[in-house]
Parts: sequence; C-alpha cells; structure tokens
Amino acid sequence: MADWSQMPEELLRLISRRLGTQFDVLRFRSVCSSWRSSVAPSLKPFPNGRFPMIPDDSTGVDFLCKRTIYLLGAPRSGDRTVPSGWLLKVAEDVPWGMNTLNPLSICESAPLPEDFPRVLDLMNLRVVELGHEYVLRGTHYHGYGDNYDIIDTIKVAFLCLDNENYFVLFRDVFHGKLAMFKSREKRWSIVQDMPSPYDDMISFKGEFYTVDNAGRTVVVGLDLSVTLIAQPNFDGLQTKCLVESVGELLLVYMHWDETPRFKVYKLDREEKVWNEVKDLGDRVLFLGDECTFSASAADLGACKGNCIFFIDQDGDIAASSLKIVVYDMESGIFGPIEDYAGYSELFWPPPDWIASKTSEP
Repeated sequence: MADWSQMPEELLRLISRRLGTQFDVLRFRSVCSSWRSSVAPSLKPFPNGRFPMIPDDSTGVDFLCKRTIYLLGAPRSGDRTVPSGWLLKVAEDVPWGMNTLNPLSICESAPLPEDFPRVLDLMNLRVVELGHEYVLRGTHYHGYGDNYDIIDTIKVAFLCLDNENYFVLFRDVFHGKLAMFKSREKRWSIVQDMPSPYDDMISFKGEFYTVDNAGRTVVVGLDLSVTLIAQPNFDGLQTKCLVESVGELLLVYMHWDETPRFKVYKLDREEKVWNEVKDLGDRVLFLGDECTFSASAADLGACKGNCIFFIDQDGDIAASSLKIVVYDMESGIFGPIEDYAGYSELFWPPPDWIASKTSEP
C-alpha cells in the first residue's frame, strides 16, 4: 500500500494550488504533518485593515468584513433519504469577532440551542461553500480605545489578485456612481462612466460586472476603463440582481406590477445580450441583502429546483415569520417557504441531526 505521507513536496504544492475552498484546505492539511506543512492554513490572505471613507471623515473609518455562506449536510447514505441541509452565514467582522447571520440578510441568527454541539466534526459532514459576501462597515470613532459605533454597512465586490495581499474593492458611492479601491494605491477612485444609476454589481471570473437601471451591463477594468457587454433593454423602474450559477452569469429581473413576477436571463457576452432562461433545472437561486448565490436542489436535500428565494422586505407577498419567500419558476407563483417541502428546514433552527449526532443522518 502506498505511503501518502511520502508524496514529493513539489506534487503536494501542485495539488494544494487546485484546492477550491477553505474546507478543502483544512481537510488536505489534516491528512498528516507533511501535507500540513505543504500549504498555508488559508487559501489567500484576507485584509482585515481599515479603509478611508467616502467622503473622507477624520472621525470615521471603514472596516472590511467577510461573510461566507455554508451548506452543511449529513453524510450521504445508500439506504436512507438524505435530510435537508442547513444554511448558515459565518461573519468574520473585525474588530467584532465571528458570529452567525441569517444567510439572506445582515441580521444575526438567534442564539444556538443549548444542545447544539460545541464542536462539529467537519470530516463527518458534507460542507459546501456556496458564496461569499464582503461589506464595509462604516463606523464613528469616539476617540478612545476601540470604541466605534456602526453607522452603516455597504456592499462591496472583492478581488484578490495574487498571494501578496494585492486586492481590489468595488463599491457604490453616491448618485449611482461607483468607486474602486486598490490596496497598492490606498485610495478610492471614482468610475466616471455610468449614464444611469447602477442596480447591482458582482465579482465574476476575476472581473467586476455591473448592471444599471436600464440593463446596460459593463465590465469595469482595474484601470477604471468601462467595457460594454450587454445593451440596455429593461425597464429602469424594476430591480435587477446579478447571480453566478455553475459558471454562468445570470440576471434576475424583479418585476413588481399588479401581478409580480421574476424573469431570469443568462449573459451572452459575445452577442452582448441577456437571453431569457425559462427553466433553471436543478438550480435554486438565493437573493440576499448583501450577496447572491445558487445551489443544487439535490445538494440542499430538497425535492424541487427551479426556484428563487428572497426576503419579502415589506411583508406584502407572504405571511411568514422569517419573511422568506419562494418564487416557483415553473408555475410563476410566490409562496411562503413553509409551503415547500424540505426548504423550511434549511434555515432556522439547526436540524436535529446536527444537535444529536453529526456523524449520522
């Protein structure tokens, strides 16, 4: 039998460079001491520093915070039905520490149940990273210690460009304008070309994409250049949301008329158009306050894909304690999450199979 601990160091380094998530890194490092020494604990360095505010305010500071959306699942079993997974968002908010948030909002989760295990054996769970969100938490400084009041939370798109802490942030500022921060320059620069206010932005395949009110979609380069990739062809009064799903860039068009409905489009960059998608197949889209992500219905342990999840901010579509609403693409019907088997268990509270045994479904 081969002794995996004796693999050449060069080969271990090549393998480690292809690890896709932080949990892949943790599992790789847990094999043995030689594997652990071949790769750093983190995939890429994450900046936990302070950033100048826009406009500059001598009494305030922005902190960059990272949140990761995880799907935890019981191990698959050949003779049992796989229970629904559990979605949670883990926030790494400097200097406030780590906590858990509602996966679709910026609200903190309720306290964990008393019987929740203090340690989860992640080697005996299915763990999938579904997405990340990055926010700047604007604060006001009181002038002593680390005494800050949080005054706002701003969504940003984030790119780490190499392994030397070179990163770029992309955010909105005022009147629909966008700005870019480069860590090497340590300052914000305004993107001048946006004829109408933006609706959403996303970091996709190493580039910054943004869509404005009319559906005009552009890529903003690191030199602040703007490249048109889709012509405007939408009603500017309706909300648009960008989502990455299995390597494709999707746009969800949220149309609120007498009969509210969602439409989904896929980007054709060569033709510079958004083509409508009638069926998402097994995919499920999640539209959160600060980020969007997608997942497979099979991975979620749910029986139905082709759905969109979002939070009903006004509470006028469905009466639900969490205000989480599901839009069924096939029927065109909105409904509370409780109406969809297997989906209500995805959120809160944690499922029984975690609280009792994390090694068995």
